[in-house]
Amino acid sequence: MENNLIYILQGLTLSLKLYFFTFILALPLGILLSLARVSKYTLLNFSVQLYTWVFRGTPLLLQLFFIYYGLPIIGIILEPFNAALITFTINYSAYISEIFRGSISGVDIGQYEAAKVLGYNYWQTMRKIILPQSLVTALPSLSNEAIALIKDTSLISAIGMAEILRNSKEIVTRDFTISPFIICALIYLSISTIIILFLKYIEKKVMI
Repeated sequence: MENNLIYILQGLTLSLKLYFFTFILALPLGILLSLARVSKYTLLNFSVQLYTWVFRGTPLLLQLFFIYYGLPIIGIILEPFNAALITFTINYSAYISEIFRGSISGVDIGQYEAAKVLGYNYWQTMRKIILPQSLVTALPSLSNEAIALIKDTSLISAIGMAEILRNSKEIVTRDFTISPFIICALIYLSISTIIILFLKYIEKKVMI
């Protein structure tokens, strides 16, 4: 039993690594995409709309298969972790961009006028006034994405990566016992709970 738990927890390292690197990359990329989405440049706006339409409208697993199994057909071969990181980053940045687009659009027009009076240009207005306010309203939706991401890391088992679920499944197949799946579920629940509590703490801080 102890050896099984250790083996399952070995997969946790990979899952958390993918989780944190995805968020570190997807969050700033999503913010940049949201700024492009609300810009007055028609081509840029349309390009981001197309990007979010594709990556929000197709399954993450299909995108993962395309990156890992499809790209080698045209000569682009990626390591499993790199393929997973690229896939998760472009997928979650699309969702994050829409979250921030909605938050930015919800900022009162008076804030833009105040920035203009202060002599701020577009980027100064966004950085100093609009984005800080939009981050506050975006936090609940970002929390949902943060929780979904830790669960979605289980999809990388489909390309042979030894994360928590794959390791649990191997033990179930070998020992014909259901307990590894229960342990796996408890691990996911524990991590999700920690994420929820942490983000609620952050939300309370920024609301003060």
